Amino acid sequence: MLQFYSILLCKTAPSIPCVTTEHRGEYRCKVFNLYHQAWSDTATISIGPSSVTDASWVEVDRGLATDKVALLIGNMNYVHHTQLCAPISDVHELTNLLRQMDFKVVSLLDLNWQEMHSAVTEFLLLLDKGVYGLLYFAGHGYENYGNSFMVPIDAPASYTSEHCLCVQNILTRMQEKETGLNVFLLDMCRKRNIYDDIIVQPGLVKVTANIVFGYATCVDAEAYEVKREDVSNGIFISFLKRRVCEDEKVTVMLDRVAEDMGRFEITRGRQALELRSNLSERRSLTDPIQTAECSASYKARNLQWAVAHVLPKSHCLQFDCGVKVQLGFAAEFSNIMVIYTRILEKPKEIVSCSAQLTDFPEGVDIDLKKSNQETLLEAGSLLLIKEGLPSPEAPSLYTRIRSLQRLRTELTFTVCLHYTYSNMDEEVQERQPVTIGKPLVSKLNLHEPRSDRVCSASSSFSLDSFSVTECSSFTEGFASVDSASNTWSHYAQPGRDSSSADRQTSSRSANVPEETDCPEFFGSPEPLVASKSLPHSQVNDLNYKFSDMCNFHSY
Repeated sequence: MLQFYSILLCKTAPSIPCVTTEHRGEYRCKVFNLYHQAWSDTATISIGPSSVTDASWVEVDRGLATDKVALLIGNMNYVHHTQLCAPISDVHELTNLLRQMDFKVVSLLDLNWQEMHSAVTEFLLLLDKGVYGLLYFAGHGYENYGNSFMVPIDAPASYTSEHCLCVQNILTRMQEKETGLNVFLLDMCRKRNIYDDIIVQPGLVKVTANIVFGYATCVDAEAYEVKREDVSNGIFISFLKRRVCEDEKVTVMLDRVAEDMGRFEITRGRQALELRSNLSERRSLTDPIQTAECSASYKARNLQWAVAHVLPKSHCLQFDCGVKVQLGFAAEFSNIMVIYTRILEKPKEIVSCSAQLTDFPEGVDIDLKKSNQETLLEAGSLLLIKEGLPSPEAPSLYTRIRSLQRLRTELTFTVCLHYTYSNMDEEVQERQPVTIGKPLVSKLNLHEPRSDRVCSASSSFSLDSFSVTECSSFTEGFASVDSASNTWSHYAQPGRDSSSADRQTSSRSANVPEETDCPEFFGSPEPLVASKSLPHSQVNDLNYKFSDMCNFHSY
């Protein structure tokens, strides 16, 4: 009887009128009745022009990127405007997620106008034909006459377009690179700027089918952030982070984010995601990268990205008293670094000692009240937590250095060792100067002016004119993008050779900040790991306080 059912099923099975390549795969047939069941053998189904005769078929075009690059900017500490809280965690979380999808991520906090302009110019150097380019901005912003403007932290109280960066101008510059996909995620307000009556005429946008704009809010509306005691998230990122890694067309993914936000009662009528796109092909942020590994532009891009992600090598200092001190470095963002000190060895007659950092050069952004702290939280870092310190006898002290993009010379400081002998009451000090070069993004000299069309001297080269004679020419120092530290990753104020990049290894699965240790003293480094931020599952369980990210206020 089962055999009869099987034959009957095969003869009466309906035909599929429209077959796509998504139907390809392995299939089995189940035949059953009230008493028995049986499965057929597995059949592999191939779909293509030669395999379909009577039925129409559609080849689903899976996008292939020659590379994927993202610039993330978060501005919080404005000089003349409301301070924001969420951009630091929003940029951090989006960095983690994009790295999982093989993006070269550039994440920067608190940039003034010059630094934003230079960062965009450097970002454009990483773009080329077929590259997926993504720009995310969190901070104050506005929209006039269809043009969106990102506000730097040094913008005056009554700013206009000349004090800001026009997103549409950036788009035209990206199109000159013949990019495969241009995605703009703008987590900012879109209110009209009453102080700006100039109609900006951006460059002519080419007719291409690869542009996606994801606005955190609608025209003439504000964007909001969720405030908590420890960490804050913008409403947009709170929902985007659940969907951004889905293997879907970018517009489909953002549509789902918009639907999720629409079901969130507290923002209903206040904030709704707006999507603008001319994307006609299936392009996803998860699309694989397919490129010739030895191509000149690919290797030049790897080098250009890696140069700005080099952490200093760990230092071990030997003091005259017999104490050995280790200096380690971790990247919180591309322009924020944490330096920690550990006591590795000390003579038995020394009962207590600590190594503190002091004498930092003028211009370096350090909160002296939060330097040389025993925990990262006390040092001002909300994103990094320390797990498993070596032992109570070997504590670490942490100092957080911000705004590295403003560092004009090599970073120098002094390690001051404080110690006490068992038979002495007075504390003794020893000092050693240390120079660690220009770490992370400071190598790019973003404080220097750039030309819109010409690469600056600090950038060293342009991808368009760069040539590689042999495939191995870059692999000596930069085997791949993952050979460098892991973040190109917002503050209010109106080199060494880069071959050391091969000392770092990074994790693509998460944006775990790099930490450099001395292998002769530790078999494996104690990692700095990302802390947990606001889980989306708890969104509806919290009492919210909204901070309006609008540029203009009634008070």
